[in-house]
Amino acid sequence: MHSISFFLSRMAFNSTFLKDTVMKDQLEKLQELALSELAVVAGEEELQALKVRFLGKKGELTAIMKGIGSLTAEERPVIGQVVNSVRDRIEAAFEERSIYLKDTLRKERLRSEKIDVTLPGRRSPIGTKHPVTLVIEEISDIFAGLGFLVAEGPEIELDYYNFEALNFPKDHPARDMQDTFFVQDNLLLRTHTSPVQIRTMLKQKPPLRIIAPGTVYRCDYDATHSPMFHQIEGLMVDKGVTFGDLKGILTIFTNQMFGSDIGVRLRPSFFPFTEPSAEVDIACVICRGKGCRVCKNSGWLEILGAGMVDPEVFKHVDYDSEEISGFAFGMGIERVAMLKYGINDMRLLFENDVRFLSQF
Repeated sequence: MHSISFFLSRMAFNSTFLKDTVMKDQLEKLQELALSELAVVAGEEELQALKVRFLGKKGELTAIMKGIGSLTAEERPVIGQVVNSVRDRIEAAFEERSIYLKDTLRKERLRSEKIDVTLPGRRSPIGTKHPVTLVIEEISDIFAGLGFLVAEGPEIELDYYNFEALNFPKDHPARDMQDTFFVQDNLLLRTHTSPVQIRTMLKQKPPLRIIAPGTVYRCDYDATHSPMFHQIEGLMVDKGVTFGDLKGILTIFTNQMFGSDIGVRLRPSFFPFTEPSAEVDIACVICRGKGCRVCKNSGWLEILGAGMVDPEVFKHVDYDSEEISGFAFGMGIERVAMLKYGINDMRLLFENDVRFLSQF
C-alpha cells in the first residue's frame, strides 16, 4: 500500500516537474526567437507588427502564460519570475531597436537632404486688421480729437432701452423699420447702439460727449445689408448745443474721413428719437460730386442719420430739456468702409476670404 502511494506521488512530482521544465524551455526559445528577428527588422511598421506578435494581448508570450494555471502553488512564482524576466528583456530589445531605427533614419535624411544655410528664412505670413476694425479705429480717433469718449453696452438688450426710452412706443409703426430679432417678449438683439446713449445718460449728468461703437442685428440680408453689422452712434448734451454744432462736428468728421474737398449736405428726415432730424450726405467719393453710376448721377451718397435729441428722450433719463439740449447721430461702419475702400458688396466683409482681406 505504501509503495503504491509513493509511486503515485512520484508520478505527480515528475508531471509537475516536466510542465515546469517545458515552460522554461518555451520561454527561453521565445526570447531567442524574438531577439533574432528583432536584429533584422528594418522599419518602424515591421517593428510594431513584431511587437504585437510577441507581446500583444494575443501574442506568443501570452499564450505561454496561460499554462501557469496548471502548475502548483510552489512553482507558479518561479515561472512568473521567468516570464517577467523574458518580457523585460524583449521589451528592452524593442526599445533599443526603435531608437536605432529612428537614429538611422535621421542620419539618412541628413545625408540626403542638403540645407543651404545661406538662403533667407521663410517668414510666416503676418495678418492684417479687418477693414471694419480699421474704420472703427479711424472714426474713434477722429471723434477722440473732438472730445468724445467711447461708451459700450450689452448686445442683448431690453425692449425699454432699445425702443421705449428712445421714443418708440409699443406697437408704433417706426418699430417695423428695425427688423428685430426677439429673444423673448421683452428681450432682443439690439437693432442699433442707441441704447448705449440711454444707459450713459442714466448714469451721468450733462455735459457729456460719447460715441458708441458696436455690433447690431437686424433681419436683413443682401448686397448692401447684413443681419449682423456694426454701428457707431454719437451723442453730445450740454447747455446751448445747436443744430449748427451738429453740422460743424459732422463736417469735420467727413472731411477727415474722406478728404477736405468732400462736400456735406443735410436733408430733412424722421427718426423717433430726434427732432428735427436729417439724413447726412457726402459728395460721391467716386465722381467727386459730378454724377456717376454709384451715386445714381445725383453726385451725393447717404452716409448717416442725425438730429437734435427729442425732449421725450430726455424725460426718460430725467434731463431738463428747458436747461440743456443735445444732438445724436449714427452711421453703419460697413457703409463707411464700402465707400472708403470702394467695396461693392457688403457680404465680402463677412466671408473671411483671405484674398479679399489681405488687401487691407
